[in-house]
Amino acid sequence: MTTNLLEFDLDGLAAFCQQLGEKRFRATQLFRWIHQRGASDFDAMSDLAKALRDKLKGCARVEALPVISEHVSSDGTVKWLFDVGDGNAVEAVFIPEDDRGTLCISSQAGCAVGCRFCSTGHQGFSRNLTTGEIVAQLWFAEHSLRQRLQSEDRVISNVVMMGMGEPLQNYSALVPALRVMLDDHGYGLSRRRVTVSTSGVVPMMDRLSVDCPVALAVSLHAPNDPLRDNLVPLNRKYPIEELLAACNRYLAHAPRDFITFEYCMLDGVNDQVEHARQLIELVKPARGVGVRCKFNLIPFNPFPASGLLRSPQNQVLAFAKVLSEAGIVTTVRKTRGDDIDAACGQLAGDVKDRTRAAERMAKQRTIVLKPVT
Repeated sequence: MTTNLLEFDLDGLAAFCQQLGEKRFRATQLFRWIHQRGASDFDAMSDLAKALRDKLKGCARVEALPVISEHVSSDGTVKWLFDVGDGNAVEAVFIPEDDRGTLCISSQAGCAVGCRFCSTGHQGFSRNLTTGEIVAQLWFAEHSLRQRLQSEDRVISNVVMMGMGEPLQNYSALVPALRVMLDDHGYGLSRRRVTVSTSGVVPMMDRLSVDCPVALAVSLHAPNDPLRDNLVPLNRKYPIEELLAACNRYLAHAPRDFITFEYCMLDGVNDQVEHARQLIELVKPARGVGVRCKFNLIPFNPFPASGLLRSPQNQVLAFAKVLSEAGIVTTVRKTRGDDIDAACGQLAGDVKDRTRAAERMAKQRTIVLKPVT
């Protein structure tokens, strides 16, 4: 059985080459061929010794994930469905903009967190992706887009770990993948342009701040524990006060001086002006725990199993106005790829659920709302 070299960061590839009797500089050359040039044929790697190329052909490969489907939106967004075996498939999305190209990458086949408003969560969880399966999404997207655009310039400038799965629940595979993205011999992405999104796995946030600090986005979605318990079940383990304290600890190491709070706007659930005022109480230092942050308000993308609706635009704008007037940087995410189900929260893939999520979540379609006080 050959080894897929997409599984390794540079240190891992150096260790692999050492087992073949090769020095580290050979691993660096190989790493550049794979990630900077998108090469998968060892014979094409012309500055490697022929003896090394022959060794590699016998024990290694560079293999992308099989592509099940590709859909291109009218706005230029591209969504790929990748086969990860055993009946599981994951999705990745490329979002082109004037000043950047962003790739949204999956970290798990499904997700065990079970957020009420997320299509992936309703599918349940099958397994973690390997480092190679995470990196393969970037490797394929970057080099296939270069071919399509007939360009040798880098196409993907930003990566967001916001696809299927909770990245910090797949920590051991995530960190080497991030190191490949950041490595100057690989994709050379800035730490400020690689974002890990989490629903709030507090212990792993602390570990990431030391092991590989990149930009952090936290899926908040509610201003109080009773409501967040209902929308983001992980809150029962790591409640809001504990989560905000972890955000402040992370900021001591982060490449940006703020945390992004993602907030999905749900009609009549978490979108009232009083909810915005409660958020201000949480994040303003003179009032609550306090954390330097910006809010990214996300229009909900409805799907039947959720039992939820999108907040009207005027309600979203009124909510944003309250936050902005309190001095909090607030943006409303522009929806992209709606016509190909590529927008935030819509990635569903195909998952062999081992957690019976659909059955469990069907029983929770009604959210019991406490009066806003």
